[in-house]
Amino acid sequence: MARYNGPKTKISRIFGEPILGNGKWLGKNSNPPGQHGDKRKRKTLGEYALQLREKQKAKYTYGVLEKQFRKTFEEAARRKGVTGENLIKLLEARLDNTVFRMGIAPSRPAARQLVSHKHIEVNGHVVNIPSCSLKPGDVITIKDSSRGRTSITSAIRGKNPKFSWIDFNETEMKGTFITYPERESVPENIKEQLIVELYSK
Repeated sequence: MARYNGPKTKISRIFGEPILGNGKWLGKNSNPPGQHGDKRKRKTLGEYALQLREKQKAKYTYGVLEKQFRKTFEEAARRKGVTGENLIKLLEARLDNTVFRMGIAPSRPAARQLVSHKHIEVNGHVVNIPSCSLKPGDVITIKDSSRGRTSITSAIRGKNPKFSWIDFNETEMKGTFITYPERESVPENIKEQLIVELYSK
């Protein structure tokens, strides 16, 4: 299964944001990676570089590689509405991201592992594909045989009340993907319009 396995802190330093972790090292060494760090003279980024940077940020944030990201964008472009907002909605509707948003896992990589190891069910059926796109009304539960595992239950922290497009009951270990989120409700600092401009060339 394709996924990014490189250094996470280095990626966070590139963007200056904790997009792949808690960012605890950003304050200590927030310079861009490289031999000379912030001493190296950097020209102002051009239009293409800014667009590419934003696409890379979105890919690393949601744990999607290039081919799959391109397919997601094409699906967003086919749907009615604003393409950039559709892209964010489709990324948020991924199963691994939804498991993370529900508070079942502490991070997207951890959520991806739960899904791929067959601990998660969608509408009563085990689904081990992290990129599975959910639809409004889909019910996500932790598999019965996995509910007794301390490694899983101890990591559950509960849903953030800000995420109104999903619901999760910690007692029943069951949640619902209610609807696609509105762009202003998604906290990720991604300028999706730059991604649209990049793919529109």
